[in-house]
Amino acid sequence: MDIVYAAEKPSIASLFSERMKRCVRPEDIMITENPDETGSFYIGWQMDRYIMAPDGGISPDILRLVD
Repeated sequence: MDIVYAAEKPSIASLFSERMKRCVRPEDIMITENPDETGSFYIGWQMDRYIMAPDGGISPDILRLVD
């Protein structure tokens, strides 16, 4: 389990690179806190957005339609 304690671009980019199986540079991603969960971050990369959980898990952020 990879636990992330702070939104440090180099460490998040390294973890993201591992999960994506390709090189992702820190300057190529945008990091913002996820206000819905402590220790969770949104990762913007290219045209997509991902959510990184406090345990280091990364999943696509699927857009949801709101009524």
